[in-house]
Amino acid sequence: MTIETKNEAPPYVVWDRLEIGPVIIESKRLKMPYRIIQGDKEDQIELIYTYEEKVFDRHDPVCMNLASIIGAQLALNYGLFCHRMIFHGRFDETDRRFLTAMADNTATEIYVKKFLEHNPFLIGEAAHIQAQIKESYLNATLEFPDEINSSDPDSIPQWEMDAARHCILSSGGKDSLLSYSLINEMGLETHPLYVNESGRHWFTALNAYRHFKDHIPNTGRVWTNCDRVFVWMLKHLPFVRQDFARFRADEYPIRLWTVAVFLFGVIPLMRKRRIQRLIIGDEYDTTRVCNHQGITHYDGLFDQSLYFDEALTHYYEDKKWNIRQFSILRPLSEILIQKILSVRYPHIQEHQVSCHAAHREGGRIYPCGVCEKCRRIIVMLKVFGIEPSQCGYKESQVPFAVEGLVKRGINQESAGVNHILYMLSQKKLLSASLLEGRTLEPHPEVMRLRFDPGISPADSIPEDLQQKLYSILQQHTENEY
Repeated sequence: MTIETKNEAPPYVVWDRLEIGPVIIESKRLKMPYRIIQGDKEDQIELIYTYEEKVFDRHDPVCMNLASIIGAQLALNYGLFCHRMIFHGRFDETDRRFLTAMADNTATEIYVKKFLEHNPFLIGEAAHIQAQIKESYLNATLEFPDEINSSDPDSIPQWEMDAARHCILSSGGKDSLLSYSLINEMGLETHPLYVNESGRHWFTALNAYRHFKDHIPNTGRVWTNCDRVFVWMLKHLPFVRQDFARFRADEYPIRLWTVAVFLFGVIPLMRKRRIQRLIIGDEYDTTRVCNHQGITHYDGLFDQSLYFDEALTHYYEDKKWNIRQFSILRPLSEILIQKILSVRYPHIQEHQVSCHAAHREGGRIYPCGVCEKCRRIIVMLKVFGIEPSQCGYKESQVPFAVEGLVKRGINQESAGVNHILYMLSQKKLLSASLLEGRTLEPHPEVMRLRFDPGISPADSIPEDLQQKLYSILQQHTENEY
């Protein structure tokens, strides 16, 4: 533990200021300028969101405010690295409180997860910093020179939204595919909305999007170049190795405020279509409070936690947007999510791509079969007797995935990993050499619905969904809820 000298800036504070906005909107597009200023050097890029239908009116102050808050989300990853963050445009008091709070929390998460814990992307002094206890790790002062001063907040009209309509924030992964399938089976109106990143990250969603677009009503898409802006940011961080694009890793080099960059992007479509419910796919073990050398944090998973849903729903309420955000998967483990999707909805699961390095072969996207995510999916499918080829894996990739599980592990709660190992051994899919010295025990709790008042309360979803949803899920679990 070290004590920071008051006048000595940490080695990761490398910009004088980051300026965002003001936003420029057209009926189907928003453009948000981002400018990095360091001494006499300045560079700029535009963050862009493009829609397939008209969602904005540049003469409407509500649209200007909404576009401003959408374009500001990406910036919240960088409050650790500059002295000032200046947000130009229409931001009211609610926006200012929210952006400041989320920038502060994200700075703490990045400080712990990307600097104090091992990060192969870091170089130089920043790769070897010592933990410091501080009230806040947000180095930037957030400034709003064009703030909106509303003397009568009661005069702001509430958005008219329909609680019967459900937006599924969609990605092509198992969580969003299962969320859609469950809501659809319950006979409710679904709007699967995909966020199309301009680079290869879109590959993970492409198979599912094509199927949904051709066969499922209300499917929509938002295009964004956020991936290019993230890369542009990395090129301006001298403590990040500049061969990051070629370096193979299962984590992003720096950012941790990512879900909101996509989530806010679909809100203009929700507003136009009057969709009240926003469903994101998060499971049981993504709501955590941890402590690292005296620093409380959320293990880098805040934007997948119940706390995130609650904070965002509270923000929507304050804005009078009349949106409720939640996950219908919180009582489920990852292994149970994969099981239900694969067994109950195989016609949807075949479009799943959960991979860090998906690639194109012919007209279809295929998972790489070797990254941590792929190893995770392959072993989960095998324990349930489902052929991984159903969603694009090769049989030759199975032994590598099983061996990788034993030797390197996977990013899953320990009980889930141990239960997978136990099930693999029961199915004679683990060799004697891999089992040597191991005592394997089942963890049946991961195959049950788990309700916890702190991280997965039964009432975290609307009451009208609970009975139908839990009745369906119960058919694939090993206990009565």
